[in-house]
Amino acid sequence: MSSTRILAIETSCDETAAAVVEDGRHVLSNVVASQVELHSRYGGVFPEMASRAHLEAIVPVVNQAMRQSHLGFGNVDAVAVTHGPGLAGSLLVGVNAAKGIALGHGLPRGAVNHLEAHIYAHWIQVDSTDAIRLDGAWETGFPYLAFIISGGHTQLILMRAHGRYEFLGGTLDDAAGEAFDKVGRLLGLPYPGGPAIEEAASRGKPSGFSFPRAWLKGGYDFSFSGPKTAMFRLVQQYGEPPKGQLQADLAWGFQTAVVDVLSAKAARAAEEFGATALLLCGGVSANQELRRVMTERSPVPVHFPPLFLCTDNAAMVGACAYRHFNAGQLAGWDLDVIPGLRLA
Repeated sequence: MSSTRILAIETSCDETAAAVVEDGRHVLSNVVASQVELHSRYGGVFPEMASRAHLEAIVPVVNQAMRQSHLGFGNVDAVAVTHGPGLAGSLLVGVNAAKGIALGHGLPRGAVNHLEAHIYAHWIQVDSTDAIRLDGAWETGFPYLAFIISGGHTQLILMRAHGRYEFLGGTLDDAAGEAFDKVGRLLGLPYPGGPAIEEAASRGKPSGFSFPRAWLKGGYDFSFSGPKTAMFRLVQQYGEPPKGQLQADLAWGFQTAVVDVLSAKAARAAEEFGATALLLCGGVSANQELRRVMTERSPVPVHFPPLFLCTDNAAMVGACAYRHFNAGQLAGWDLDVIPGLRLA
């Protein structure tokens, strides 16, 4: 039986990425051009600059991915691209690049939901101790509870089967990763705020600072405006960003509050809906404290991709596209971006 090789492109936000994935599991190449240095001066992603950076990087990144895969375009079976959700200008760069490649090489086109792609990072086979080893049980052990936690999304999704999703809840204000970025700026930490707060919190300890938890009882929605506002008021009291041990203690308090709510709600949802496993996805799933607490609290096994598959990348797009390709779900030439695309 011949293999299916997909060239995948991801440009939904501030990472220009391309990968070649075989049979939805094996990564032949995975190239990511980061824009972190570009946006760090603004403390967040500047959409117009992101689009321009994608335009400059897309051709070199795709070419590098093809070189690393040791394949020519004639050995690729399809080209797939993220068409939403994300920043409209960024998405357009990737979609138009995919159309151009498909037209030039006579390849079928696949359209991928960025959120679904994060979930399929769990189906990628890599040589790592924290990778999921696929077997027959993994393909039939539904339902899984997917928890997508990133700079743009905080969503609990019940995955009943491949392609069957049920939205359980999401953030009512900032996504968890966005809250980390904003609080990182308040603390005078570098962008992105998530890794910076995690590092500072590792030196912190419990103190007298109180950060509220928005439990929003009766559902699975989230709100992070409370702890963010609490941090704003604390920093106002000092008149300038805190430093040293004070900064570390505040970072510890904020991270603990966010992790507490995320892990508690995920554990409750896994039990209520009879999930067989909890799949952490997205950039915030790289947070080691979140992984530790989630594993302790969850009534079911918790899985998380290796770190390089947590943040935006094209390998996960290729893994997801493989499922659609095998199901005959292809995109036409009228494929367009959908910045507000939903999963369920």
